[in-house]
Amino acid sequence: MARLKDIYKTKVIPGLISEFNYTNPMAVPRMEKIVISMGIGKAIQDKKFIEMAKKDLTMISGQMPVICKAKKSVSNFKLREGMEIGLKVTIRGIRMFEFMDRLINLAIPRVRDFRGLKTEGFDGRGNYSMGLSEQSVFPEINVAKIDFQQGMNITFVTTANTDDEARKMLQLFGMPFKRD
Repeated sequence: MARLKDIYKTKVIPGLISEFNYTNPMAVPRMEKIVISMGIGKAIQDKKFIEMAKKDLTMISGQMPVICKAKKSVSNFKLREGMEIGLKVTIRGIRMFEFMDRLINLAIPRVRDFRGLKTEGFDGRGNYSMGLSEQSVFPEINVAKIDFQQGMNITFVTTANTDDEARKMLQLFGMPFKRD
């Protein structure tokens, strides 16, 4: 079983029950999924950037990403409708907890000049989004084989009703938020 799933059962559920006074353990918020997305603007000039990013995202997430296509043509960006310009992957279950564990304990501490995650990433409905400027912070990526730095957006989708519930849950998981 994933380490963070055990932490959820032993530490997060009792912590949320004591703080928010839930009467039923099934009412406690939980992690639903994690969505990782990459926008690859360089793919307009050369299709090989999509393939390189797809390989990296597959190694990071443990499953094959979906290619996203442009919905509209934008002449200023030399973008045509239907061009492949991004990737996304949705992780659920045990893979989600394993990715979250690697993100919190291995990847985030490797970010340069890291002073904590911003709390402005909450959307008002209990979901949290953050961005990474490069994929090389993950241990699965061989830094010597990287041709270009690629950032990514990571969204944690929870069943929490408020940002406070989601923030407390993620803090109990070990997310290093900035001290306000």
